[in-house]
Amino acid sequence: MNDGDRRTGDAARPRRADARRNEKALLDAAAAVFVTSGVDAPVRDIAAKAGVGTATIYRHFPTRADLIIAVYRHQVEACAEAGPALLATGATPYAALGQWIDLFADFLVTKHGLAAVLRSDSAGFDTLHAYFLDRLVPVCARLLDAAAAAGEIRSDIEAIELMRGVGNLCIGADSDPRYDARRMVGLLIAGLRVPR
Repeated sequence: MNDGDRRTGDAARPRRADARRNEKALLDAAAAVFVTSGVDAPVRDIAAKAGVGTATIYRHFPTRADLIIAVYRHQVEACAEAGPALLATGATPYAALGQWIDLFADFLVTKHGLAAVLRSDSAGFDTLHAYFLDRLVPVCARLLDAAAAAGEIRSDIEAIELMRGVGNLCIGADSDPRYDARRMVGLLIAGLRVPR
């Protein structure tokens, strides 16, 4: 490799890193805007929140559906990655489980709005739902197993059961300001404790 090739390669790396940072900022901003204004929020609002131009959004995501799907996947990945990190740093496995369930519940409240839009493409929605289950059920199972092994919770809870229960408690949270889904989910998680 000559010096010119090395310089070209070096120059390309920062752009890719910048592109990744822009994309993450954009997806985080889109998720936040979707929570407050819905998935039909103007692209300029998302761009302003991300600190990028609207052209950057369209360069990464040519259609609104592309953006919605990317936000959904981004949030699934963030939730999946949080589980092991919380388990490694939490005061107890039960505390890590509770923190992860809070993140999961927040994701679900956002997801309901995304899911409504995505249902128009049933094949695409089914693929995303399978991805959601493949990524998150094992994370929840690992947290449950750790808390059960520590003697903090019952050992007869399946991850899919708990996730479905949390999901059901989150329905309607985005449309009724009087309903506190996180409080109800907290009561559910408290009910997993082994009586002392």
